[in-house]
Amino acid sequence: MFFGMPFLISLIPGIIVLFLTWWLRKKNVSLFIKLLPCLLTVISSFVIFYVSLEFIRGFEGAAYGILAFFLLCFGVVAYFLATKRITVISNTKKG
Repeated sequence: MFFGMPFLISLIPGIIVLFLTWWLRKKNVSLFIKLLPCLLTVISSFVIFYVSLEFIRGFEGAAYGILAFFLLCFGVVAYFLATKRITVISNTKKG
């Protein structure tokens, strides 16, 4: 339960961030707009981690720290999803 609940709580914003990044990538918008959801997720995870260390403390603070870790993981995955380059390899031979 100690790791399960923060993970389940982070699934909702994590899936929203991944879906939003994927949708923005399909829309062919600029790189900054594609990176905006993952940057906001990473910044919010750092803020949650800082609050868990500085103000909450104890076991509840540790749960918030684990929540921040999982949000950071979703932010990193969204970053790689936003910066992934699509390459098309042609099967035709020239010559």
